[in-house]
Amino acid sequence: MAGRTATNRIAALAAKQPDKRRFSRVEINVLGRFMLENRREYPCQVINMSPGGAALISPVNGEVGERVIAYLDHIGRVEGKITREIDGGFAMTVNASARKRDKLASVLTWLANKDELNLPEDRRFDRFIPKNPVTRIILPDNREYACRIVDVSLSGAALKTDARPALGTPITLGKMRARVVRHFEEGVAVEFAAIQNKELLEHHISNSEAS
Repeated sequence: MAGRTATNRIAALAAKQPDKRRFSRVEINVLGRFMLENRREYPCQVINMSPGGAALISPVNGEVGERVIAYLDHIGRVEGKITREIDGGFAMTVNASARKRDKLASVLTWLANKDELNLPEDRRFDRFIPKNPVTRIILPDNREYACRIVDVSLSGAALKTDARPALGTPITLGKMRARVVRHFEEGVAVEFAAIQNKELLEHHISNSEAS
């Protein structure tokens, strides 16, 4: 009941025209990376977010009014502008269509309530096994590891591999950028930097040279 109430409240607010105080923010703990206008990327942690804005903890603050593009775990790509500095980071707007704000409201509700209500893992997208499950991952230091895709969806994949990168580590899977979000007995789960096009997904994650 609590989760449904929160969903209805946030979705109703998201459907309205945006302004500074019309969105209900929820406290979350989401890792990601963001890019400023200098095109350099930095790590970040989202501490609260609404369909219209977010507060990020980061090692670098941009200028007020500067454009930001962020890639956030569970959420994907968002963009906006810095509105003000906060302690240890900055607040930013989230530019999105009404349809995308509705989807974002649902994801934020799930993130805010999944621990308290013991909700299952997010299954926004059906998982499948690719025709060619053999590929490789590349770590930030350019080390490469062969891996096998256990299953994949438009938002992420489970990989059987000997590598155990730390949670939050950015990797390249085939030709795609992703981030480690969970460890399990035989490998890791990763989330893609952005929601993928299903027609191109298998081509991008597979690597015919891996063995």
